[in-house]
Amino acid sequence: MLSEPSVATVRATLPAVGAALGEITERFYAGMFAARPELLRDLFNRGNQAAGTQRQALAGSIAAFATHLVDQPDRRPDAMLSRIAHKHASLGVTPEQYAIVHEHLFAAIADVLGEAVTPEVAAAWDEVYWLMANALVALEKRLYEESEEPEWRRWEVVERVADTDDVATFRLRPADGGAVTGFRAGQYVSVRVELADGARQIRQYSLSGAPGSGVRQISVKRVGGDAASPDGEVSNHLHARVREGDVLELSAPYGDLVLDDATDTPLLLASAGIGVTPMVAMLAHLAEAGHRAPVTVVHGDRSPAEHALRADQEAYAGKLPDSAVHLWYEQDAPAGAHTGLVDLARVPVAPGTRAYLCGPLPFMRSVRAQLIERGVAPADIHYEVFGPDLWIAQG
Repeated sequence: MLSEPSVATVRATLPAVGAALGEITERFYAGMFAARPELLRDLFNRGNQAAGTQRQALAGSIAAFATHLVDQPDRRPDAMLSRIAHKHASLGVTPEQYAIVHEHLFAAIADVLGEAVTPEVAAAWDEVYWLMANALVALEKRLYEESEEPEWRRWEVVERVADTDDVATFRLRPADGGAVTGFRAGQYVSVRVELADGARQIRQYSLSGAPGSGVRQISVKRVGGDAASPDGEVSNHLHARVREGDVLELSAPYGDLVLDDATDTPLLLASAGIGVTPMVAMLAHLAEAGHRAPVTVVHGDRSPAEHALRADQEAYAGKLPDSAVHLWYEQDAPAGAHTGLVDLARVPVAPGTRAYLCGPLPFMRSVRAQLIERGVAPADIHYEVFGPDLWIAQG
């Protein structure tokens, strides 16, 4: 992995580089988009750029990778790399784009750190970058080769259902009349749409239907903006403009938050808000596969009216021989549900439980801490973040 001289140099400079990564990534994106505006228009999420979350995620992943190389120079952080590679593959990232990133990232590093970037320092961090980039290129190449679908495929909307005021479910079939290939419960697809200004923006949405179904199903929450971030461009476009008969471009399924095939492992599926989508697909798969071990379903939402896919969630859980559903609502909780935030204090957690989490970052942090307190091994807690992975960025 990282050479011995570079380990020493990176260890010595990591505090200074880490402290400046926020400014470095800001200048990096500004310089790259000035030189290559098509990347912002047609590849990068403009909403995440405006909110600054993509910069945070990039800085966090670089710092985490460099720290890992320094602490364990002979091992690679494959779990982190796999998560990034799946996201990149869903976007259609190519090896050539890593050279573009390298050019503008190192120009930003030199610009911010100035004379501190000696030839020795530049060489060491160059080694870090290409170790990470080449690992991702190899992982993405394998994902592309394993995919049963073209990079982008046209799908026709055959049904649109309003789950809540802000969540719409779209069911799609291939526009070419071809077969619907399988996917693993928990995976997502990228959806690429052309917006009013001509930009072709891409967003990821979890597949919320049964893996063996004859249609692909996504459930999209309309994202409203605030002072810190704009309205969701793609989610609002889908809600306002896409109806039955319209055609969307979808990537092949990707994502590493997937169930294994063990039928004797107790599972806990915890979600909040629109994080319910991959959990519904998991429940559908478990019901079809005849999962025998206990399955505990945990979900938190603002109110029952905002709980998307609740009927599917409870119906699939009801088909399992040993399942329990626990619901929390911040307001208007009905009989049998809890009021407030998710609290696992009174939820039975079987020994050997494997947990899957999806929802806002504070929710997942809280549930993970509670599960560890209950004896669940950290290695058995898996999560999915919608958007840039700020869990890495925030340590």
